[in-house]
Parts: sequence; structure tokens; C-alpha cells
Amino acid sequence: MPEASADDAAWEPVLAELAERREEFHAQSYVPPDFVERFKELGLFRASTPAMFGGAPMPPPEFLRRIEQISAVDGSTGWVAGFGSAGTYLAGLPLETQAKLYADGPDVVYGGAMFPVNPVTPTEDGYRITGRWRFASGCMAADILSVGIPGDAEGDNRPRAAMLRPEQVEIVQEWDVSGMRASGSFDVVVDDVEVPREWTFIRGGSPYVDEPLNRYPTIGYQAQVHSAVGMGVARAALEHASRAGSRTGVTGAPPLADRAYYRTGYAQAVAALRSARAFYFEVAEDVWNTVASGGEATDEQNALIRLSATNMASTAAQVVHDVCGFSGTSTIDNSHPLQRMRQDSQVPTLHAFLMPSMYDAAGAVLLGRPPTVPGFR
Repeated sequence: MPEASADDAAWEPVLAELAERREEFHAQSYVPPDFVERFKELGLFRASTPAMFGGAPMPPPEFLRRIEQISAVDGSTGWVAGFGSAGTYLAGLPLETQAKLYADGPDVVYGGAMFPVNPVTPTEDGYRITGRWRFASGCMAADILSVGIPGDAEGDNRPRAAMLRPEQVEIVQEWDVSGMRASGSFDVVVDDVEVPREWTFIRGGSPYVDEPLNRYPTIGYQAQVHSAVGMGVARAALEHASRAGSRTGVTGAPPLADRAYYRTGYAQAVAALRSARAFYFEVAEDVWNTVASGGEATDEQNALIRLSATNMASTAAQVVHDVCGFSGTSTIDNSHPLQRMRQDSQVPTLHAFLMPSMYDAAGAVLLGRPPTVPGFR
């Protein structure tokens, strides 16, 4: 389904290694640094580093297809790889700070834990920080992390993110979940660390970098990245269903592909995913063409990004659910391949960027009304 790119051959051994090691990753609940290093070598973590700091910014449609491809092998690893887009957040740091951040090279792995937003003590130079934050996906391999702190009038009171080095953070490996288990979304604890103000940024705030990728809507891009994971997982479920069509059940009934309900369910699932995918990439290409040619994304384009991403996450989860439904009783076994896909596919739909409220907010903007949720743009 995804279009091939010129460097697909370089990715083949990495994806093959992922297929071999994904059980290892799930058993330990995180993608280890040595495998994240493989992504670094292929340039995934310089894909959103500004060109002015040695990065190789990747057009969002191209990056999203890569996350889809990785997620089709393992959703958790796709989730971690998606943080290769997070440099668009970091463009909200002052240029002098970014120069220091990328001083050792453009391949910086970022992990963030925004919530709960913990109170801080203002100091002359910044903020003194203590607290515990949840859902720091990919933190075990991160070169830099951030935690959420209260906003201020400068950023319309949107939360700030305070940057920390790994040695300033304690990672608490409590992550007992059913979906995206290997994402390593552990808690992080910070104990009385002062962070200079210039090492903080407003999440989704105006970037200090004027490059095409930084004109692409930041929050919307992250929503697309998360939904690309669900898209890849759903694609894997359909591929499994296609291969399973020749299988017969324990009752001796005809092969699955010879049963009308299986053929019908499979066809409906293919149509649903391909339709959602076409809308999703149509929007991504349109917005990228706008900003790459020097324009600014409109409110309507941003709303379509949020709508297509939310629709993709929802459709992908439903596709996997439906595949499990027409595949029969065996899918309830925890060892069945579709069981993990079903659990993983639910996670993007639960993310704050992709919840059902996004339909209401997108509809409001498309009808000429203000968005109904905060941080929509």
C-alpha cells in the first residue's frame, strides 16, 4: 500500500531486525538505545532538525509513510520512531539554545512528558523543578527530555516544556499496559533541578526557525504522526487477514477465503482503510505544498489535518477490530498476532490529539466558528 521510496533498500535489514526483536522489546517494555541508534543511522532523527543546524528536514508525507512502514512491523517501535518529528517542537527554543542542543550533531532523540503539569518555583534565571510526569515515550533512548510546567501570558498560558538532560531525570519503569507495551512510556521524576528559561519552550508556540517544515502546523503534525502508527498496525492486520484466507478452522469448514462473510468483511476493511488513507495523505500533501512554496497553512487546512488524523486513528482501530471479528475465536488467544494489533490500534484513538472531541473542533472551524478545544492550532 505505501509508495516505495529510493532508500527503502536501506530500511529492509532494519525492519527485518525489528521483526526478529519485537518480542524482546515487548518483554522489556521499551525499544532499546541500540535499536534507536539504527534509526539514527538512517537519518530518521534528523528528519525534523532544522537545516540551519545540519538537519535533513523531511516532508511530512514522506516521514508519515516511514512511520506507517515501521508500525506495520511493530506499533510500539513506530510510536518511538515517530519522535523523529519532534524537532518541530524544539524549534520553539531560542536559536542560541538550539545551537547548543545540536552542537554534537543533528541526530537528537527527544522524549517528552507533558502531564501532569507540575508547579515550579521561579528563579532569577528560570525555574526550579520538582515532580513526577507520566507517559515519557521513548525515554530510555532519549538524548534530551522535557517535562510540562505551567504556562504564562507570553504563550497564552499554554504549558511550557522544560528541557533536561537524561542524567537530571530518574526514569521509573512502571508501564503495565496492554497496548503499545514496548513504547517505554515510563514515568520520569525530577528532584529540585533549575532549568534556565531559555531551555524552555511553549508547546505548539511560534518557532524561531523559518524553514518550510516549521510552517507546517506543529500540533497537527504530531497528531498525524500518532495516527500513522494506527494506520501501519491496521495495514499489518489486513496483510495477516490476506495470508489467513487459505486457512481452515478446527471444524473442517472451507478455507476462510471461501466463506462469504470473510470475503465481505475483508473487502469492507480494505475499502475503509484505503479511503481514510487517501484523505489523510491528500491533506498532508496539500498543506506541505502550501508551506514548501512559502505560504502559511490556513485555519481550514489545519482543521483538515486534525480531522484526517482523527479519522485515520478511528478507522484504523475499527479495521483491526473488524478483522479480529471475522477471523474467529482464535484471535482471543494472547499469543495470536491480531491480539497485539488490536491492543496497539486502540492507543492512538485515546491520545488527546485524536479523541472524538477533535471532530467537533474541526467541524466548528470548517463552519467558520472558533475551535471548541484548546490548543487546536
